[in-house]
Amino acid sequence: MFVINPKVALPALLSLALLGCSREGELTLGGIVATRSACPTVAIPAPTGDITLFNPESSRDASAIDVVASITNVQSTCNEAGEYIVTNVTFDVNAQRRNASGARNVVLPYFAVVIQGGNNVVSKSVSRVSLDFADGQYRASSTGAANGQVLRSAATLPQEIQRELTREREPGDVDAALDPMADPKVRAAVQRASFELLVGFQLTEEQLRYNATR
Repeated sequence: MFVINPKVALPALLSLALLGCSREGELTLGGIVATRSACPTVAIPAPTGDITLFNPESSRDASAIDVVASITNVQSTCNEAGEYIVTNVTFDVNAQRRNASGARNVVLPYFAVVIQGGNNVVSKSVSRVSLDFADGQYRASSTGAANGQVLRSAATLPQEIQRELTREREPGDVDAALDPMADPKVRAAVQRASFELLVGFQLTEEQLRYNATR
């Protein structure tokens, strides 16, 4: 059984210390202007970016390592034009095997999961990537692809929250030095509207433990 624990997800929550606003929709963070996008953050949860196959499968000795693969070069595009925000992701998978004798095909499963607010799984899909080792070759590579959809209304901050985050604050204002994110209502709204699209190898519990402890 293959599993992915949502708690492994890399947190994409915004921790904003706002000093003011340059233009509508732009937030000034310690003098740096940042524009909040409704597109989800794309990332690989740390324990799932690599996979190790053993032969025999039950062994964890270094001498039993059969194939090692990793996900690299993650690229994404985001279309915000419609009712749903659609993010497409591509990535490379690079692998190395211990024994170069004979041609060999290795198929590895990977997941794509959309997370809301750091811990709520909105959707998940599992696909597979095929790696072909030529006879005499230790290395092989392939490409994978995934996508995720987010309802635009769910990723959009309410107007009153946007106004609170982006309004100009003059040095003499009573609340000029106050962080809007200290307000639980503002913080909760930003968290609800924050999404991630996470991709990684679909690992077993044993494979997750191996990655976490090696």
